[in-house]
Amino acid sequence: MTDARPVPGIVLVDKPAGITSHDVVARARRALGTRKIGHAGTLDPMATGLLVLGVEGATRLLTFIVGLDKTYQATIRLGVATDTDDADGEVTATRDAATLDRAAIDAAIAPLTGTIAQVPSAYSAIKVDGRRAYDRARAGEQVELAAREVTVSRFDVVAELRDGAVVDLHAVIDCSSGTYIRALARDLGAALGVGGHLTALRRTRIGPFAVTDAADLDDLASGRSLTPAQAATAVLPRLDVSAAEARDLRHGKRLAGAASRLDRVPAAAVDPEGALVGIVERRGRDVKSAMNMPEEASR
Repeated sequence: MTDARPVPGIVLVDKPAGITSHDVVARARRALGTRKIGHAGTLDPMATGLLVLGVEGATRLLTFIVGLDKTYQATIRLGVATDTDDADGEVTATRDAATLDRAAIDAAIAPLTGTIAQVPSAYSAIKVDGRRAYDRARAGEQVELAAREVTVSRFDVVAELRDGAVVDLHAVIDCSSGTYIRALARDLGAALGVGGHLTALRRTRIGPFAVTDAADLDDLASGRSLTPAQAATAVLPRLDVSAAEARDLRHGKRLAGAASRLDRVPAAAVDPEGALVGIVERRGRDVKSAMNMPEEASR
């Protein structure tokens, strides 16, 4: 654990395969010397790529990041189905996919794009009567999850590899938060009548944040982090306020007549020194703080 006081901010981490997102948080706590670290969405142990961590007071900003759209690079194997819909599960069925042509694959992908009703994997972290679905499934219980609406704005196959009876599709997928890429692999294989599962997954983007800007897990302490103001203004409109206005917002006062300065809400209020005052919203013609940042966590 470091002796220096942890600096509040948003840290981008490139998660390696084989560990959980909670393992990454535990490593970050040790590297950065604080237990106050949260994340904006997990990745399965098999998956790699971008995790967004909030440190100290900046954890309050994660609520504005967790729901952002995401981009994934995925490998989908057609011809083999598993119970978990990914490569960590047990094979449940095999079918010869060698005769599938690209036209048939593209035709099956089309209904899986746009706004769709998706049934998550039975081995997901969704809670059913207070217990995780994967815990129930591993205990041998029958798990039936309700379909939920998600949006897949891009499902592009960028390469395919044929090896005997299986076809591996390398795809780039843009989707809304809450989309299960494993479920897309499963549903694509089912639509083609050969079964399918996910063999590799890498998250490359969450909203405006890219994995190319992320630190390796072994380099967290020296990796670059975003200040609360940088992170907030990356995902929300910016409202520049004077020192007097910043003081009023921090004291719970409204900025009279300032609503006309906001195109969209909520917005990030930033003082003349570049510190994040808080997240503000309209109250009639006025602006009021909906979430103040502690001053020590604002820069």
